[in-house]
Amino acid sequence: MEDDDDEVPDLVHGDGAPSNRNAQADDEKLPKVPITIITGYLGAGKSTLLQYILTAQHSKKIAVILNEFGDTASLEKPISISQNSTQVSEWLNLANGCICCSVKDTGVAALESLMERRGAFDYILLETTGLADPGNIAPIFWLDEGVGSSIYLDGIVTMIDAKNLLRELDAPVGAEEVVDEHPDHDHAGPKLSVAHLQISHADVVIINKTDLVSPAELKAVEERVRSINSLAKVHKTTHGIVPSLSGLVLDLAAYTSVIAESLDFAAKGHSHLDPSIGILTVTLPPLDDAGLKALDGWLRAVLWDGRLPHFDKIEVWEMHRTKGRIVTADGTVKMLQGVREIFDLIDDVKGDAGSEEGRIVFIGTHVGGNKIAEDFQSSLDKCLAQAT
Repeated sequence: MEDDDDEVPDLVHGDGAPSNRNAQADDEKLPKVPITIITGYLGAGKSTLLQYILTAQHSKKIAVILNEFGDTASLEKPISISQNSTQVSEWLNLANGCICCSVKDTGVAALESLMERRGAFDYILLETTGLADPGNIAPIFWLDEGVGSSIYLDGIVTMIDAKNLLRELDAPVGAEEVVDEHPDHDHAGPKLSVAHLQISHADVVIINKTDLVSPAELKAVEERVRSINSLAKVHKTTHGIVPSLSGLVLDLAAYTSVIAESLDFAAKGHSHLDPSIGILTVTLPPLDDAGLKALDGWLRAVLWDGRLPHFDKIEVWEMHRTKGRIVTADGTVKMLQGVREIFDLIDDVKGDAGSEEGRIVFIGTHVGGNKIAEDFQSSLDKCLAQAT
C-alpha cells in the first residue's frame, strides 16, 4: 500500500460528514448571475421572444425559467421547446447553449435548482405569468440576501400587444383589474389594471405586433406607454423578435445605474395622458452628510409610511418605481433606486457631477398633477432646510 501522508485530507465535521467549506469557497469565486424578468399579458409575445432565445444561434449562454412566477400559472399554456423530439419537462441543455425549465414549480425552488448548475450559463431570464405583478417579484432578486447572494436583478422587460393594450388599460376585465386598497378615498376614479403595473415597473417596454395597427394607433400606444413610464426604454417590433438581446433583454444594468438623460426626459412630463398612473419629479441642491440623512428620512416617510413631512394630510399613493441622481457637496453623485417601498442609495463610480442638478423621479398611483408635485417639492425643501 502506498503512503498517502503527503495528500491533503478532506475536511470532515465531528459527525464524520464531509465539510462543504470547499464548495462554499468555490461558490464565492463565481460571479453573480444577472437575471431579467420578462413580463406581459397573455398574447403579448413573450413566448415568441423566448422561443427565439431558446433556439437561435446567438452565442449567449442563457438559462430560461418559463411561467414560474405569479399566481395564475395554471391558466397559461407553457411554451413548447423540444430537442431531439424530447419535450422539455425539467432542466434541459439546448443545442444553442441555453438551459430551459418549464416545470410548474415554485419559482424560488426552480432558481435554487438552477443555481446548482452555476457556471453553465451567464444569464437568467425569468418569464412571469401574464397577470403577475413585477413589483412583488423584483425585490426577491434585488436586495434579498438569500436568493440575491448569487443572483442580481438586471432589469424588467415588459412585452405589450399594440393591438389590445389600450383596451387592457382602459377596460380591464376580471383578474386584469387591480383591486383598489382604498375604495373609500377621494381618489376613486379610473381603474388600475395589471397592464399598468407591468408597464410602470418596466425598464424596457417592447411594443409587439405593430404590424396589426395603423401608424396613428401605434403613436397613441407609444404615447400612452410613455405617459405611464417615461423612464423606460421603448422598442417596437412585429413578431416578438428584437434586433439585439444586449441592451433590450440582457445587459440592462437597470438597477446598478441611473442615467441623467432619462431623468431629464421623465421630468418633461407625460402623465396627463393616463389618469391611473402619475409621474412626479423633485429637484435637490448638492447635499452634505446632514442633507443626505435628511433625504433618507424623507424617503422613508414617503415610501414606507405614505406620509409627506410638514403636511398633515395622509395620502394613499403607491410608488411603483423610484429613480434619482443625488449630487453631493463634494461633487460626487449617488444613485437612487426604488421598487415600491424598498429603496437604496449607491455611489456612481463614473465620475464627478459637474453642473448636474439633483433629481428624483417617482412613478406611482395618485401622484399626478401640479398640486401634489408642488407639495412634494415643498415638503422635501423644508426637510433639507432643517438639516442645514
